[in-house]
Amino acid sequence: MLQQAVQNVFVQLSASLNQLTPRQYNQPCNNLFNSTIGQHVRHIIELFQCLACGYQNGKVNYEKRKRDAGIENNKELALHLLKEICLDLDKPNKDMTLENTYDEHSASTLFIKTNYLREVAYNLEHAVHHMALIRVGISEVSGIELPETYGVAASTTKFKQTCVQ
Repeated sequence: MLQQAVQNVFVQLSASLNQLTPRQYNQPCNNLFNSTIGQHVRHIIELFQCLACGYQNGKVNYEKRKRDAGIENNKELALHLLKEICLDLDKPNKDMTLENTYDEHSASTLFIKTNYLREVAYNLEHAVHHMALIRVGISEVSGIELPETYGVAASTTKFKQTCVQ
């Protein structure tokens, strides 16, 4: 069920990226403090990649992501990686440790008990959050019409539906 939710979000993200030109994907957006849509897509992808890489040894550290300019500059590569991530999500749940410093002025690392599915859920919510930002960027660089639910958490969509009834 969680993997399906990620796949649904990635299908929506991929559909929007398929409508963008390479120039639009790489264009700095004023409303995003000059970041690009590609940079936000890269950020989504790299957090999922960190989780996949850490699965084997049970440790995930999102601070150690690659920050691969190739992903943020190459829409086709990003689309390929989104598909790869979806194919690799169906792993058994297991205990993991989240390692992060959370403080730019401190060298000490925090070690937080977590598990694989909790981190998939975190990455899903994180992706939706960045899709809301991507939506702002898309509206600035193109006239693409996006679904009403694009960049909106599933809980918000459900809440809105109950308000309408």
